[in-house]
Amino acid sequence: MRWRGRRAVTERRRRARSAWLTTPLALVALVAVSWSIVAAAPATGTLSALVTNPAGETSAVGALFSTSGGQLRTHFCTASVVHSPAGDLLVTAAHCVTSYSDTSPAGLVFVPGYDNGYAPYGIWPVTRVFVDSAWESRADPNDDFAFLTVTQPGNSTPIEEITGAELLGIGQPPTDIVQVTGYPDGLDQPVTCRNRASAFSSTQLEFNCGGYTDGTSGSPFLIHADKATGDSTVIGVIGGYQRGGGSPDISYAATFGENAQALYGIAVSSGS
Repeated sequence: MRWRGRRAVTERRRRARSAWLTTPLALVALVAVSWSIVAAAPATGTLSALVTNPAGETSAVGALFSTSGGQLRTHFCTASVVHSPAGDLLVTAAHCVTSYSDTSPAGLVFVPGYDNGYAPYGIWPVTRVFVDSAWESRADPNDDFAFLTVTQPGNSTPIEEITGAELLGIGQPPTDIVQVTGYPDGLDQPVTCRNRASAFSSTQLEFNCGGYTDGTSGSPFLIHADKATGDSTVIGVIGGYQRGGGSPDISYAATFGENAQALYGIAVSSGS
């Protein structure tokens, strides 16, 4: 079951897109823009299912950007909104946020649904970073995941009510068809591919599809993604072994187990 009625979320998304798509990257009273737009072209892939920016499938998935001097710089990783009681939680790879403070990650923002210079659902500064102690102490690839809280100054509506959210899947079987959407750092649109995930090890998932270059770390492995209902569950994010993989054709993800469940609980109980 979806976390919230589909009709209400769809209407919020429609209003949000209508407001934000009127101007490129509408960062009204938040941050200015400073980057060059790169013409997006489909990445070379091994599966015919590889597409760019599939309509209606990426509202909860977005790009993580660095900022400097009040200006957006470059997107460097991917994150997605995951359901939480407060509606303010993202999941990404831990190695994406190692250079940011846990309690005051200045200069880190999330742009859900980012598309060729447009921010259809707004810009969301990250307020907290939560990583597992095993990652913090020794960068254990089995704990290469992180939860982030986000908020918008002057806006009391949580991001989940605008973009929708994925459910967190703990202990899911590794042999399911997954959909993976991410933002390669050479493109300004996401790439999406569907293929069967397999067990690389007892703690790691493997996903084979071309085009997942730098920047796609943190991309969610989604199962039960249904265009009609919007239902989907995230069972891992690109990261883990080789911090996601040494080739754009093969990606890895740490499976979500007890440590992910515990970290999620800490993030939820700590609030934003």
